[in-house]
Amino acid sequence: MIKFLDLKQINDSFEPQIREAIRRVLDSGWYLLGKEVQVFEEEYAEFIGTQHCVGVGNGLDALRLILRAYMEMGMMAEGDEVIVPANTYIASILAISNNRLKPILVEPDINTYNIDPFKIEEKITERTKAVMTVHLYGRNAMHPEIQRLVEKYNLKLIEDNAQAQGCYYGDQRTGSLGHAAGHSFYPGKNLGALGDGGAVTTDDDELAAVVRALGNYGSSKKYVNDYQGLNSRLDEIQGAVLRVKLLRLDEDNQKRREVAQYYLEHIQHPEVKLPMIPDDVPAVREWKAHVWHLFVIHCNERERLQQYLKSQGVQTLIHYPVPPHKQRAYQGLSGLSLPTTEKIHREVLSLPMSQRLTNEEMMQVCTVLNSFNDVLL
Repeated sequence: MIKFLDLKQINDSFEPQIREAIRRVLDSGWYLLGKEVQVFEEEYAEFIGTQHCVGVGNGLDALRLILRAYMEMGMMAEGDEVIVPANTYIASILAISNNRLKPILVEPDINTYNIDPFKIEEKITERTKAVMTVHLYGRNAMHPEIQRLVEKYNLKLIEDNAQAQGCYYGDQRTGSLGHAAGHSFYPGKNLGALGDGGAVTTDDDELAAVVRALGNYGSSKKYVNDYQGLNSRLDEIQGAVLRVKLLRLDEDNQKRREVAQYYLEHIQHPEVKLPMIPDDVPAVREWKAHVWHLFVIHCNERERLQQYLKSQGVQTLIHYPVPPHKQRAYQGLSGLSLPTTEKIHREVLSLPMSQRLTNEEMMQVCTVLNSFNDVLL
């Protein structure tokens, strides 16, 4: 079986450094709010290209804390609107509604899966306070039109960079493009911890300080609470492990680009739509605007294709089978007309993607997928 993502194999490739990092934490006797996280925050801020990085419990909390901080700073209030892609993992939207803000869903561009920049302005009202871009599947979602709108309407630009660590927009990394960004270090991410973890990056001194306090019970000084905060902190073991993995992130992302290049060159099936690449990209392996967290195809016969691949020893996943506005949690949004989003969620299928995939495994994935022709015929 070719696994969709073999996390043990990935983590084994970092040995003995991971075990040494964990041992360093154990020997220190300090497990929270210590040096490992502090140094990781400094290293990750430098990597992303921001002044600040604040480690938090997970990617959802990173986004929740950014919005909550803006509310504590008087820049947002309950009922204000945040524009967000309709095609995203539900966490992006949960972060908004958890703060009693209103998510305003915007359809994606069918060619990129990311928010359609030219459908945003019509959704802006006097209550709009921010645009949340999601670099979905590892592909940059930033666009000059988004920057124009942020400046024109004096909006906050918040990046959901959970799936795109190391991605670029021009000469800047995603996570440094907006006023703040949320990052996830869930084990399956390109930069994955050994459990939950996340971070906020920003150049805003005040925002960073408020986020840090909010994630520590609302306290910046022990037993002194300025806010009604929560407990959301990156622990020392995760910080130490992430420091090890960060050193190789660019290299691992490059290997993912090479896997994507192979798939694009060798998958040939009339019923399968491959990820669309801009015409001016000479080779995917040289295209830094995508880190290929996921390699997502479209197929009208998705369920049959997935079952066929499984029967042939190829594991796949669906990201995501049900769009947020059709989830029971958001029944109030179920009446929205979002045909592009719904089409994507009906047809997408994610193929095995990892920096550890071998040439033989990539070849088998393509050979099996291409043979689906015979099944249809």
